[in-house]
Amino acid sequence: MAALQDTKPENLPDSIRHYIDGEWVDSIDGDTFDVLNPVANEPYIKAASGKKADIEAAVAAAKKAFEEGPWPKMLPRERSRILHRIADIVESRGDQLAAMESYDSGLPITQALGQARRAAENFRFFADLVVAQTDDAYKVPGRQVNYVNRKPIGVAGLITPWNTPFMLESWKLGPALATGNCVVLKPAEFTPLSASLWPGIFEEAGVPAGVFNLVNGFGEEGYAGDSLVKHPDVPLISFTGESRTGQIIFGNAAPYLKGLSMELGGKSPAVVFEDADLEAAINATIFGVFSLNGERCTAGSRILVQRGIYDEFVERYAAQAKRVKVGLPSDPSTEVGALVHPEHYEKVMSYVEIGKQEARLVAGGGRPEGFETGNYVAPTVFVDVKPDARIFQEEIFGPVVAITPFDTDEEALELANNTKYGLAAYIWTSDLKRAHNFAQNVEAGMVWLNSNNVRDLRTPFGGVKASGLGHEGGYRSIDFYTDQQAVHINLGEVHNPVFGKQEDAAAKADG
Repeated sequence: MAALQDTKPENLPDSIRHYIDGEWVDSIDGDTFDVLNPVANEPYIKAASGKKADIEAAVAAAKKAFEEGPWPKMLPRERSRILHRIADIVESRGDQLAAMESYDSGLPITQALGQARRAAENFRFFADLVVAQTDDAYKVPGRQVNYVNRKPIGVAGLITPWNTPFMLESWKLGPALATGNCVVLKPAEFTPLSASLWPGIFEEAGVPAGVFNLVNGFGEEGYAGDSLVKHPDVPLISFTGESRTGQIIFGNAAPYLKGLSMELGGKSPAVVFEDADLEAAINATIFGVFSLNGERCTAGSRILVQRGIYDEFVERYAAQAKRVKVGLPSDPSTEVGALVHPEHYEKVMSYVEIGKQEARLVAGGGRPEGFETGNYVAPTVFVDVKPDARIFQEEIFGPVVAITPFDTDEEALELANNTKYGLAAYIWTSDLKRAHNFAQNVEAGMVWLNSNNVRDLRTPFGGVKASGLGHEGGYRSIDFYTDQQAVHINLGEVHNPVFGKQEDAAAKADG
């Protein structure tokens, strides 16, 4: 059977190269790797494969730009203007960005367009924030004034994932650049295409050479990701990815005492109480686990439903899941496209088979009809899932959901907290007191009440337990990408104790 084919976007480059010190370059050793289109699972382009030597060149360029260039010394307003120009260019090229992102990742085109708009907004937000930023001052009347001086730290290493890659790159690039740092970006090897558009955008916006550097490749020892983490001249690492990789980065960064911000895996609960708006809860939880092809860190992939509405919820949820439109990523009507890579497809399908042994399957469970090739998984719903089941405990990162009943508020909280993860939680109830009490006791870095995952960029983003280390977003991002120096100014008489002025009584007596 012939493989499915998706529409190739216009203006695809001939190859994907590194971008170092304002120049496109091949890997020093000439190594490359194939990039696959997830619909056909066929190589469509080659990308330069970065190693330690390529990272060393990129870091050297970034360090020189930081120490000798104008970027960190610019007034915040000057950098802000450039970041706004970046946002303008991203918006003007939204269709091209989305087409490349969709083709490379399998993300439905309508969702890719939304991610492109979010990328522009990320730059606008931090461009405004860095100008509005005020530093703290502390007065001791008549004696002292103390103030905080924020300074960019140096070279920031940014390691980004393959789900919504362009937007998540912007989430790190925006604050890192706004605060005056220089960067080395290592995008995910599965999806390097849209990252290759950043250099042209930055050049057009007026970012000086060396401020932004891009090295493609893998994360393993001796390759780009590992070499970036271990480089002694990279004091900051911001990473988004799965928890096991985060543990490895933590260990490799420890000898250098690097600053780390890591947003890791999730197995987020969506808790639906009997008094919830049932239609709204079903619509939101369908979207929350099946949008972005289920490849979403904050997906509500465990749905906990109170017993009194459980049967109705399951029936309606399964019926709606079966109506989710699976299709080619380039089709505007597609709601679930192809998973990013055959390796990830095999992982997700292995969990589908595990789930068939652990729970009751009511929707999906294999390839959707008409998609016999490519990385396609039908939206899959398991019900009556036990808390010790692997599909309840482990992150699948695909269009697969586990639904579990509960009776009491206490049981719901125990189930919600019964995994190693703690990224997000969603609560559906009309009882305001219950909602607040549950939110304050659930082990999650972020909680949404009667809502989808709607982000406010001013709020902290991050998880607890195995879901992360540190927070970004709003001023937390400014904190991460800057050093805070306390300056103390004396205004009056010095009241310090004096040492070494005591008179020698014996010498005085002799005199």
